[in-house]
Amino acid sequence: MTSEVIAAMSAAVRIRRMNSTLATLRNERRISQLELALRVGVSQRHLSCIETGRAKPSRPMLIAVLDALEAPLPERNRALLAAGFAPAYAETDLDDPAMAPVRKALTHLLDAHDPAPALVMDGAWNLLLANKGMRGLIRLLGADPATHLVPGFNLLRACLKPGGFGEACVNREQVAAALWQRANSEAIHVPALKAMLEELRPHVPKALPLEPSTPLLHTTLRTTAGELSFFSAFTTFGTPLDVTVASLRVEHFFPADDATRRAMAAAASD
Repeated sequence: MTSEVIAAMSAAVRIRRMNSTLATLRNERRISQLELALRVGVSQRHLSCIETGRAKPSRPMLIAVLDALEAPLPERNRALLAAGFAPAYAETDLDDPAMAPVRKALTHLLDAHDPAPALVMDGAWNLLLANKGMRGLIRLLGADPATHLVPGFNLLRACLKPGGFGEACVNREQVAAALWQRANSEAIHVPALKAMLEELRPHVPKALPLEPSTPLLHTTLRTTAGELSFFSAFTTFGTPLDVTVASLRVEHFFPADDATRRAMAAAASD
């Protein structure tokens, strides 16, 4: 088999992957070919030819389709690479000097939320940064922040695996259901998160309550200061142009009552 034939076969495999990515993204969003074609400004027939591999899109056309699908940045890069184009978005490590403005913004968000807990995670729910309030909450849960709030700490594992912080949760089933639902929706585009969910699946109750998604999650925890209640919200960066930034999740815990507010103020000052 000649190198030209091997190269042609590799290119064909890449194109099939791109076609599959486009069709999958469209089906996940329950968008018909006609609707997507209208969004992009092409005929349905041409879009069908792109999805089936009978036509190869130009780079601008492919980017237009991905924009219309609101595809996550990693999916956009993978589709572009599969089509033989350079990726459109960088993936810069958070410790890179170029990311200093991002780290500064994250630190400001965390510090401004003290003494209430807040943390920053990547797309696979791994801890990146935590504020004083989060360290105070870990102490109230009877653990040492120095050994828990470190690289490798994963919020899903901590909440869902036996022996983790989830066992201190009074409304554990409701919290587990909300986290599981959210993580499953995100895992479609995050391979590392998808693998983690398979790891955690045996530890998740088979009959979790199916509650509607909500931007707020209420949690009640048993701590050394008594039961503390929080509601939490996840936030992300708007219109990011870097894969790493797009994957960041900031979780803010808000005290749900005065007793929790006082306990967190005391814990964060220790």
